[in-house]
Formats: sequence, C-alpha cells, structure tokens
Amino acid sequence: MNIFTRLKIAVLLSVILAHAPFAYSKDGHFVVLNYHDIVGAEGAKPPFDSMDVAVDHFEEHLEWLKKEGYKIVSVQNVFDAAAGKEPLPDKAALLTFDDGYLTFYTRVFPILKKYHYPATVALVGTWMDGSVTANTPGKPLMNWEQVREVANSGLVEIASHTYDLHDGILANPQGNTQAAAITRLYDDPMLIYENDEQYHARIRAAMFKSAEFIFQYVGIRPRVLVWPYGEYNETSVFAAKEAGMPMTMGLVDGFNTLANLSALRRLIMIDNPDVKKFAEMLTGLRDKPTRRVVHLDMDYLYDKDPEQTERNISSVVKRIDDMRINTVYLQAYDDPDGDGNAEALYFPNRHLPVKQDLFNRVAWQLKKRAGVKVYAWLPIMAFKNKDIDESWYVQEWKDGKAQVSSHIYTRLSPFNQEARQYVAEIYEDLGKYCNFDGILFHDDGILSDFEDVSPAALAYGKQVWGISDDFNKLHATSKSRMEWAKHKTELMGQFTDELTNRVRFYRPTIKTARNFYALPLLQPDSEEWYAQSFKSFLAHYDYVAIEAMPFMEEAKNPNQWLTDLVKAAAKEPDGLKKTVFELQAVNWKNQQKIPSKVFVEQLNLLKQLGVKHIGYYPDNVFENQPRLEDLKQHFSLPELQ
Repeated sequence: MNIFTRLKIAVLLSVILAHAPFAYSKDGHFVVLNYHDIVGAEGAKPPFDSMDVAVDHFEEHLEWLKKEGYKIVSVQNVFDAAAGKEPLPDKAALLTFDDGYLTFYTRVFPILKKYHYPATVALVGTWMDGSVTANTPGKPLMNWEQVREVANSGLVEIASHTYDLHDGILANPQGNTQAAAITRLYDDPMLIYENDEQYHARIRAAMFKSAEFIFQYVGIRPRVLVWPYGEYNETSVFAAKEAGMPMTMGLVDGFNTLANLSALRRLIMIDNPDVKKFAEMLTGLRDKPTRRVVHLDMDYLYDKDPEQTERNISSVVKRIDDMRINTVYLQAYDDPDGDGNAEALYFPNRHLPVKQDLFNRVAWQLKKRAGVKVYAWLPIMAFKNKDIDESWYVQEWKDGKAQVSSHIYTRLSPFNQEARQYVAEIYEDLGKYCNFDGILFHDDGILSDFEDVSPAALAYGKQVWGISDDFNKLHATSKSRMEWAKHKTELMGQFTDELTNRVRFYRPTIKTARNFYALPLLQPDSEEWYAQSFKSFLAHYDYVAIEAMPFMEEAKNPNQWLTDLVKAAAKEPDGLKKTVFELQAVNWKNQQKIPSKVFVEQLNLLKQLGVKHIGYYPDNVFENQPRLEDLKQHFSLPELQ
C-alpha cells in the first residue's frame, strides 16, 4: 500500500467525522471573521475592491462585538482549549486578515493595541518577495521589519497564506486556470493531468516551503495556514499538518468547534458592510439562501465542432447570468438517447469513455461569469459498460426467477461490493478533476418491490438485516414488503453518503441534493414500490429535489396536485426549508413545450404556497424555453444570494 493510499484511507475517516452533525455547545464554540484591506473612508466609496472595508466600519464592528458580549480570542487560546488547558469563553471570535497589506500595520495594528485585541495576519511568500504574477495585488504590503514588529507585540499571530499557491494553474484542455492548491495540473503539451503521486508531492513541497519562508524572515514557524481563495482539500490539509501547521482556514460561513481546527470556517467581509449589515451577517451567518435552480443538459451544449461547443457554452452562460439565479444542476454524463443511463462521461475517469473533457470547463464558466453554484448531476447506479460483469447489475423477480432487471435504468447493484467500488471511483475522479459546488444524485436510485433479488442482495438482507432470503417470503405481505423497502431506502442513503465522502476528500465543502419522485411523498406507502422516503432523504441530503411535475404524473388538476404536494412536504419540520420543487418545462407525454402562461402560473402558485426553493427542467437556450422574459419577471431572485 503506497503512501497516497494510506493517506487517503486515513483522511477519508477525518472527512466523515468533520462533516458529522454536532450538537451546539458553548465550550469551544467560536466564530472566525475574515478581513482583507482596511482602507480610509475615501477609499471605500464605489467603485471599490469588494473585499475592502473602511476603517470606521471596522472599528464599528469591534464596538458591536464588545457590546454584544463577544470575546476576541487568539490562536493560542484556541490551541489551549483544544488541548484541554483552558476553555474558550462564550461567544469567542477570532480576527483574521489576509494578504499582509500595509494597512494592517498602519490602521489595524493601532486599533488592536487600543483594544488589546489579538489577531492573525496571513502572508503570501511570493508577494512579500516582490514577485509579480497575474494575481499580485497592486497595493502596498508590509515589509519584513513591520512584520517582525507586529509579531513581537504579542498580539499578532503570523500565518502563512502559502508561498506560491496564491495563483491559478492550468486546469483543463480549454485553458481555464484554477486554484493551485486543489487543482490537478493539466500538461497541455502532453495532454495529461498530474497523477496522485505527482500532485501529492507538489502540495507537500509547497507546504514545507510555505512554512520555511516565514521562519527565514521572522524567526518563527507558522502554526496556521490560510488557504488562497478559501480552497483546500484533505490532501492539502494533511500536508499542512506535516509542515507544522495543524490549523488551517477556509472561507465557508459557519460556526466552529474545536473539532474543526484542521479547516476552520470563516465569515468573509465583503462590500464594506456597515454595522447593521455586519450584525445581520454574524447573527444570521448568511442563512441558507433561497435557491433558484436550472437543470442544464450537457448534451445540448456538446458539439463535435469545438468552436460550436464554445459558442453554445457562451450562449447558455449569458442566459443563466441574465436570469439572476444562483444554482445550476449540470449534467456530467452523456445521455443522448435520454434513457437516464450513463455510457460515457464529460470528465476524466478510470472506467467509462470520456465523451469530451467538458464538465470542468462549463462549470467554471458558469461559476465565474454567471456567479452560480454548480452541482454535478450524476446517476447513483445507472452506469453501463460492455466490460461490466452482468452479475453486478440489479436483478428482479420475474416469471418465477431472478433475472437482470427490465427497468429502463440499467442499475449497478448497491449490494455488490465490486459495483459499489466502481461507482465510488467514478465519483472520486469527478472530485479530482473538476471544480464544482455540489452533487445532484439522479433519480435512478430506486428499487421496486421486485428488486433487488441478486444473490448478493438476498445474502446481505439475511446476514445484515435479519430478513428472509426467499423472495416469496419477502413479498408475501404488505408488512414484509415495506420492511424490505425501508431497509433498501436506508441502504441507498448510506451508499450516496459514501459517494459524497469520496468527493469530499477532494472538495470538502460540497452540498448534496437528490432527485425524489412525487408519489412517495403524496402516498408514503408507495415507498414499497420505490424504496424512497421523504424523511430519509431529508436526513441524508442538504436538499431534496422533488419532481413537482404534474403533467408527467398525468394529474387531472395540476394546480391542486402541486398544492397537495407542497402541503405534504410542509408537514415535515425541514420540509420546505430543504426541498427544491422542480417544475417541468416540457411535457414528455406529448413532447410539447409547457405553455408560458401555464409555467408562470405554476411558478407563482409555488411562491404563494410558501415554497422557498424552486427549479425546473430542462432549460433550452436554443429555443428560449422557458422564455427568458418570463424567467426574469417570475423566476429571478430579487437580490442575488
């Protein structure tokens, strides 16, 4: 077993623990605030750098924190609390400043001394050395004499912002550059990506160099690593710890506990917030925003002609930007016949053909030009390849015997360990090579009341669940069928948790959503036919993407059907908070577009019923379906979130 494999096994365990829910506890519960350049009042007038904060606003923030009973603590205080020496005070807060701007010395440092508040400042090695790159700021930085002065004050912790990773490197064949710390370098002449060993060696060397440059000039070794752009993964976190920096900091909103030291959440200050907005940000911690979601088919964008593909991408990015929405579910697999099975993928991977290495390109363009969060939309089990052993697939009971399922989704069995590993490696490769914000699990994750009766599934049920391995007994009564179904529901939830953790090794902050059929919500007993449960989905995923598609369900009264669906979801405590209601833009029964009047009426009905998150499928940029004018008026967010 090589070092990378051992590292991956060890850190996968830490990923699972780090993302486990924790109960609120006063002890060790703290917030980290992040600032960049603190400018004079004249420098904070529009247009200005979005990360600049006026010095008067900064001091108002400190006054508010003091008034509200927050205690400003140091990195040492946090380490002491983690070691069990001295607990953190209630409402503890850390102050951090990125990039080492001169204003930290001229404006922040005097204020810290005035209040006797500790803080952390993170320095970029190449910037301090005077190297000029595309990302070097056009602002003055502290010099080393000033750094030593603040370090010797006893108030300031000197952290590394890496030596040379505050930069982008080539991330795909189309020429996009992405954060150096988490990106697999694409070698354009060789047309290949870094492998695991090369990537690990590069990051490990960068972490040791990151620590060394501060020791060389300040005489202390940093204990804290602040990730450029807030981007990190478990490999880089492990390498930072090896280099003597066990505390690292990202840019995800949220509170921290002492279990989070390897990757602290930080609340970044943007758009020069006054004290009122600062208070709202801190007390609400930017509550989960309203989601407006569009499903995009990559198959619509792909063209054999690369130039046409780029024109298609530009068109859809502009359309999404014009919509003023915040989320896209982007297809990551090839499905030209629309049967929902993946026979090729749009990203490099070790198992299926690559239709084109396109997902990372489109996701990045959407993120950077349209400002949306991008979820990778992939099947859970519906992967087809001529090299896959037939015994790996789900089997159904038909004509008195077990045989490969006749369902349109040709699904790998979640009971087969080799099949599970096959799928997990596909998700792992997605995480390695692509930059995205979440996963949308496809609606192929179903097992009927006649499935799965493969030998592996029946043996698992008997050994693990203690139920019969005889189909006739499993299927004999409604009680036995429902017991079997509930076990299968939970098994698939656990399987998707495993897939999520495979991705989180490389993309620790991703969110999850899973497509959910409407019938198991409207008729909970139908879990028996689907192995899907609304309660189970709410427990396993950040969002439940329910197919709120009355024409697909042949509802006699579509509006009443939608009303009943919303009411059923609202019965659960987080039902509306965590559910995306996905409308249809096409009636697949007759292959006709949903008329604009009907689509808008359903949109507005959902909003009137108190629905928070709304999406639709599919979006067709070439036919302007749904109409952009309607989307701007009825679907857009009043303020981008």
